[in-house]
Amino acid sequence: MSTETIDLKTRLITDFHAREAVMNGEASSEFHQKKRAGLARFEQLGFPSIKHEEWKYSNVRDLISVSYDFNADSSIGLAELEDLKVPAQEANILYFVNGRYNAELSTIISPVEKITISSLSEAYKNDPAKVASHFNELTKDAEDAFTALNTAFTQDGVFIHIPDNQSVEHPIILRFVSDAREKNVGSQPRNIISVGKNAHVKLAEAFRTLGDQRSFTNAVTEIHVAEEANVQYYKVQNESENAYHVGTTQVRMLDRSHFYAGTVTLNGKFTRNNLNIVLDGEHCDAHMYGLYFPDGSQHVDNHTVADHQKPNSESNELYKGILRDKSKGVFNGKIFVRPDAQKTNAFQSCKNIVLSPDATMNTKPQLEIFADDVKCSHGTTTGQIDEEALFYMRSRGISQPEAMSLLMFAFCADVVSQIKIDSVREYLENVITKKLASK
Repeated sequence: MSTETIDLKTRLITDFHAREAVMNGEASSEFHQKKRAGLARFEQLGFPSIKHEEWKYSNVRDLISVSYDFNADSSIGLAELEDLKVPAQEANILYFVNGRYNAELSTIISPVEKITISSLSEAYKNDPAKVASHFNELTKDAEDAFTALNTAFTQDGVFIHIPDNQSVEHPIILRFVSDAREKNVGSQPRNIISVGKNAHVKLAEAFRTLGDQRSFTNAVTEIHVAEEANVQYYKVQNESENAYHVGTTQVRMLDRSHFYAGTVTLNGKFTRNNLNIVLDGEHCDAHMYGLYFPDGSQHVDNHTVADHQKPNSESNELYKGILRDKSKGVFNGKIFVRPDAQKTNAFQSCKNIVLSPDATMNTKPQLEIFADDVKCSHGTTTGQIDEEALFYMRSRGISQPEAMSLLMFAFCADVVSQIKIDSVREYLENVITKKLASK
């Protein structure tokens, strides 16, 4: 694995201008102008350091210290992906290898009258104005360098549109695979999901890695949730010991809409998840569930935002973590209640079990309330395994390792049980059981 020290920021900016020089007329398009603005923003911000409040506990120095091939080809086939598959279920399954859509590996079964689903690059070829109008609409004011970087270098991802009053029966599963068998690879997928009025859909993003070289995934997903729409969104990360992942999911909800999110981090060297939900309508409800299991020297950072901008809406949040060895966890959950958002209900909880004296958990729940007729609460706990419960189970003849595993699985159940795509939930139950029993 390469350990060459480089200036990744300078190299990326140089690569952008080199590619732009051969783009001809496309460089003047609305889509590219947004990409150019993203580059300017990234150039202004630069990669964050621990001096940046939002990255105080997450040092990216190691992530950006080496180069990555962001255009790496791959000859990966279904046989090599067999071990990475989620248990079979009838679903729309789209594969992205090193950030690019692979049609040969993918299967779309929902009828076209219920859903428009294609790679982002193909959607842009077919209707550039429509894609450009949605692209970066929700993240244009982002203060995050990685989001700006993704905007600048967006090449592929998925474009999904569910028309008004349509209910998509089969889940949509996006499988992102980094093929790091031969060299360090990078990918920057951009996913745009537009859910029409009174439409219903379940979708999941799954991130996996092949190989022992480094992989760096910088993913951004924008989800537009129209009036009375219902969206269930799940993100599952089970990457390699040399995988670095920064992901941002930006959601905008309108009147009487429902959004449901589950984020589960099972494995990866460095993981940063940003989940930002803007409740921009009345009578919205948003639910956020998270689960993470760092061990070894792994690092998992979850940043969430529930931004209540209109009255009579509700958000509920529950994140849980189990930390072992010398791992590090970070949770920063923010709730904003804007002046017009009277009669808001907002609740947040983060609970953690630390199984090693060398493991570290940093939590920072935040409430900023600018309205007076609201119900809001937040809290966080970090502790060790319940010794009384462990003693009770041991006294009934259960071995200590088995008792520990059972208690920790019960701790996780509040989150796992909330995942409504059966195959994803069953996959997680199996992986979590094995992971908890492994030490």
